[in-house]
Amino acid sequence: MCGIAGELRFDGGRPDVAALERMNDSQQRRGPDAAGLHVQGAQAWGHRRLKIMDLSESAQQPMFDPALGLGIVFNGAVYNHPELRRELEAKGYRFYSHGDTEVLLKAYHAWGEDFVSRLNGMFAFAIWERDSGRVLLGRDRLGIKPLYYADIDGGLRFASALPALLAAGGVNTAIDPVALNYYLSFHAVVPAPHTLLAGVRKLAPGTLMRIEPDGRRSERRFWSLAYARDAADVSRGFEEWTEILLDGLRTAVKRRLVADVPVGALLSGGVDSSLIVGLMAEAGVKNLRTYNVGFADVGGEKGNEFEYADIVAREFGTIHERIFVPEQELLTRLPEAVAAMNEPMVSHDCIGFYLLSEAVSRHSKVVQSGQGADEVFGGYHWYPKLAGSADPVADYLAAFRDRDYDEYLATVDPQWHGVDASAAFVAASFNAPGADDPVEKALRLDTTVMLVDDPVKRVDNMTMAFGLEARVPFLDHELVELAARIPARHKLAHGGKGVLKEAARKLIPAAVIDRPKGYFPVPALKYLQGPVLETVRDALSSRAARERGLFRRDYVDRLLAAPMAHLTPLRGSKLWQLGLLEWWLQRHLG
Repeated sequence: MCGIAGELRFDGGRPDVAALERMNDSQQRRGPDAAGLHVQGAQAWGHRRLKIMDLSESAQQPMFDPALGLGIVFNGAVYNHPELRRELEAKGYRFYSHGDTEVLLKAYHAWGEDFVSRLNGMFAFAIWERDSGRVLLGRDRLGIKPLYYADIDGGLRFASALPALLAAGGVNTAIDPVALNYYLSFHAVVPAPHTLLAGVRKLAPGTLMRIEPDGRRSERRFWSLAYARDAADVSRGFEEWTEILLDGLRTAVKRRLVADVPVGALLSGGVDSSLIVGLMAEAGVKNLRTYNVGFADVGGEKGNEFEYADIVAREFGTIHERIFVPEQELLTRLPEAVAAMNEPMVSHDCIGFYLLSEAVSRHSKVVQSGQGADEVFGGYHWYPKLAGSADPVADYLAAFRDRDYDEYLATVDPQWHGVDASAAFVAASFNAPGADDPVEKALRLDTTVMLVDDPVKRVDNMTMAFGLEARVPFLDHELVELAARIPARHKLAHGGKGVLKEAARKLIPAAVIDRPKGYFPVPALKYLQGPVLETVRDALSSRAARERGLFRRDYVDRLLAAPMAHLTPLRGSKLWQLGLLEWWLQRHLG
């Protein structure tokens, strides 16, 4: 897990090495163990390294193989790199390092662009050909690793973090009106290729971008998720699917133990993370470290799941750490979490993940985490509402969207009105081939888009702020493909995630499964009061906000007059959405 950066010139000029150094320095926290720069003609490459696989200097990046005439900067982890190495060695390739980076370089030489179909893992990379000058950018199937890029005068820059591109300079920072509609509709999710800044784009998951020396670009998707099943799949019963799923989970968790440092686990106390811990213990992990974060109770709501995490820790004999975060620390550290966001994210638990990551990083460099299970296995409340729907687009929007188009028009200044981009996006997704059942249309959208730019991005940003690598077995692409074959009714059983819960029952204590789903608010964000409310008020009333002119003043005043009264269908604060966006813009743009 690392940070990558680069500048490509198409106008015959030389790369701006100082700008590349600023990008590298900006990403120091993603890769605190080492740094490297490489300049070759019209191209320059930067890398920040977090040492996880092959701790030696042989795996230092940027990596260049003079015999092959190929170079690479790579962020992520490819779990099947030992198997690929053996296959490549049988073809005659010789290796000088023991990690995954060199495997990608030689795999590209052996198999061309199709090498990505052989990779199991999370990745974002740039590979360059010395002799042709061609560059290939790529991002993993589920978008676990980020990759941003920006056109500049006479060239292009890319980086793992959006703020790194801002640090380099020369970026068009005007607001993208389509992205603004997405942000205010999908609780801060802005699907690729958009970002809130018109001059910055992100490569879509499962996509390759080929860049020619003259700047011509072409993209192609190398993976998409289809919900299809054969006759054997249709005939399988619930119990058989449970056994097949458990085997798939075992494989996904075991893959993510490949590392040259110990692998721990984030243990929330819910089914998903508890199952991961159980599978890690079953796989023979010794001295397994587990971590759980909690907050103070508020308004009659529990602020932690310590008791359930403790049950799992005792069951599997883990070295367990409870991390309690006082409310005052949440408030004082919140600006740091906002600064760590590649893009503004309104989820309350960003600050919790940020502080959890800080604590975990003192003992572990790699952890497994349970993100993705709700989207892949049908754990959210809107999926049952779509079962048998005659109008799935409308039903999904009613359950998921933060504000309809009429309210959007009332929220933003008329200059940003535009079209109903969020409704059009959902309709296009639901009408695309590969999913016929209304529930599966929603599962596919949530797994491949909403998940990518909410919980997955949140975990990447907050963990990498402390050089902590988070691995997500529920997003193993083979497991996701397996889940797509399981009929929707098995996922919706038992109040959601039925088949996953039954698989878990074979391994973890029932007390963790047979309990209400937990969600722990960060009080000052859920109820928006005290110092955070004043910060939001100041941000939205500032001169910068007035000059930016994103929001209608009457709408902002209405929200400020009753900050706890205006919630989205998913119980998020509409005022926090506006305030966080303005706060993030002021932090990164001034």
